[in-house]
Amino acid sequence: MRSDVNFAPLYRATVGFDRIFDMLDSVAGQPSQVGYPPYNIERVADDAWRIVMAVAGFSEAELNLTQKEDELLVTGKAQPNANDGVEYLYRGIAARDFDRRFQLADHVRVTGAKLQNGLLTIDLQRELPEEKKPRAIRIEAATPQTITHQ
Repeated sequence: MRSDVNFAPLYRATVGFDRIFDMLDSVAGQPSQVGYPPYNIERVADDAWRIVMAVAGFSEAELNLTQKEDELLVTGKAQPNANDGVEYLYRGIAARDFDRRFQLADHVRVTGAKLQNGLLTIDLQRELPEEKKPRAIRIEAATPQTITHQ
């Protein structure tokens, strides 16, 4: 069951957060994604994260990662093995195509990815540009001003 959420009252008390509310609106309007493939998001450090996706049955060639601005897209396109010579009585290992999107915060980029034992591990790191990092501002002593009397 989906309930409509109205973010309009929050617009009155905030400045510069339009993108966040647009993102919340788009997420609230999307049908919930099927839980395939399952994944975990782990915090590795203050500015580092890891996404671990269970992609059993996929090879490196069948997986694709694309980062465009603040969105990470992970796709899997399973190649059918018509010549594998196996007659399946039951096939419980899913090997269906998927698209999984992740919204990334500003200045977060993918630093690496690896596939091992059916788990796709994607490393993420926030890299602030120098102009965005905090800097100390020197305070100078004020010079006494002469007061002129008329």
